Amino acid sequence: MNSVAVATTDGMLHFELALACEVFGSPPDAVRVPWYDLSVCGARPVRAGRFRVEPDGGFDRLAEADTVIVPALADVDEDPPADLVDAVRAAHETGARVVSLCTGAFVLAAAGLLDGLRATTHWAHTDELAARYPRVTVDPDVLYVDNGRVLTSAGKAAAMDLCLHLVRLDHGSAIANVVARRLVVPPHREGGQAQFVSTPVPEDDGHPLAELLPWVMRRLDQPLTVEDLARQANLSSRHLARHFRAVTGTTPLRWLLAQRIRRAQELLESTDDSIDAIAAAAGMGTATTLRRHFHRAVGVPPDTYRRTFRA
Repeated sequence: MNSVAVATTDGMLHFELALACEVFGSPPDAVRVPWYDLSVCGARPVRAGRFRVEPDGGFDRLAEADTVIVPALADVDEDPPADLVDAVRAAHETGARVVSLCTGAFVLAAAGLLDGLRATTHWAHTDELAARYPRVTVDPDVLYVDNGRVLTSAGKAAAMDLCLHLVRLDHGSAIANVVARRLVVPPHREGGQAQFVSTPVPEDDGHPLAELLPWVMRRLDQPLTVEDLARQANLSSRHLARHFRAVTGTTPLRWLLAQRIRRAQELLESTDDSIDAIAAAAGMGTATTLRRHFHRAVGVPPDTYRRTFRA
């Protein structure tokens, strides 16, 4: 997945366009692996908000890329440009991984790439996407959806989450974390988190989770339960679940499992520890338990993940 082509057309929103160029076009100084070969492709110079964009080449170059990114369209009431739709469809047919950011999902849907798949877009446009393309299963409650070769995201910050997810898939969590630190954004948010959370992070020291989350992260090697977390936060399990849903968009148990998987990924990438040792360090108990949860969450066994990102 070395080459990334960002499609441009008149009426695209500049934030998602610039975001994709920043993530895939600017390798962090600390990264010592080959970075992406980024190109911006369009039929002609275009306007993106207040900015004029000069493409590197035409839409025909989308079919030559490993990954094609379609940023957000400002006006979803109009049909997306036919030449862009055709080019995105052709790129997918030649094997490209196709990614939409925010309302770029309307282009993928028009190309037929989302038929029979689950997809998302900005919450304000999910009803329109579902009504116009009934063969698409639109999920309005998630940050992004990864269907393998077709991925969609919600808006703005969720588009960043999906771009970091792609870096993580291609280069591993350690490098994705380096990119996130350079951009001063959270290193990882699960795609299944809700688009709407009332408090994205604990706002002050008085928040019930402000001290609990770091406390948990220091004890991932221990067999923590939801009851342990509730006791530490001095909350009932029911109130703990309510605060977790508001802050993280998920349940305490799912959040805890996601942190254990992330810890296992980091150890697989950065150490030569055995699977049993990593299972213990991540609080999974046994290698069998780690392998089961890791495969379900990441899509490959821990051994395969290590070979991929230690190569």
